[in-house]
Amino acid sequence: MKDAAIVSTARTPIGLAFRGSLNNIKSPTMMAHAIQHAVERSGVEAVEIDDVIVGAVLTGGTAGMNIGRLSSLAAGLPCSVSGQTIDRQCSSGLMAIATAAKQIIVDGMDIVVAGGQDNISAVQNQYLQWVADEKDPNVTRHAEHAYMPMLLTAENIINKFGISRQAQDEYALQSQMRTAAG
Repeated sequence: MKDAAIVSTARTPIGLAFRGSLNNIKSPTMMAHAIQHAVERSGVEAVEIDDVIVGAVLTGGTAGMNIGRLSSLAAGLPCSVSGQTIDRQCSSGLMAIATAAKQIIVDGMDIVVAGGQDNISAVQNQYLQWVADEKDPNVTRHAEHAYMPMLLTAENIINKFGISRQAQDEYALQSQMRTAAG
C-alpha cells in the first residue's frame, strides 16, 4: 500500500467578514494564493498534480461553480489538473485532505492538493436569505435546523457564551502567530 504525506502547507490571513482589507477578494483568488504558495514550497511541478480538492461550507457567491476547479485555475495550474469541491460543513477542509490521502493510497494518484476555504465576504447575502426562506419541507420534517448555516451557529454560540469581538480577534491573531512560527 502506498503512503500519503503532507509535503507543504500555506494559508491566508484571517479576515473580517464584510469589512477589512480582504473584503473584496473573490474566493477563487483567495484560495489560489494558498494553493500557489503550497505548490511552490513543495517543489512539485504543477503539471504533475492529479487533482485539487477544496472544502467549503458555503458554496455560493464567488465560491460557487466548483471552487476547487476555479481555485486551481486561478493559481495558474494547468487546465489538465482536475478540481473538486467538498461540502461537509465545519469539517470540509479536513474532509478534502482525507479525500486527497485516499486518492493517493487507494486510487493510485501521485500528487493531490487539498485544503479548505470560506470567504464569508464573498457569499451573497441574497443567497443566505434564500437558504433561510426556502426550506424543503421533506428535510425540515426530519431535522428542523438543517438549513442553519455554520455562520449562524457560530453567532448563536458567541451570544450564548458571551464571546466578545475582541476575544475573537485575539484568538485569530494567536492562530496566525502560531502558523507563522511554524
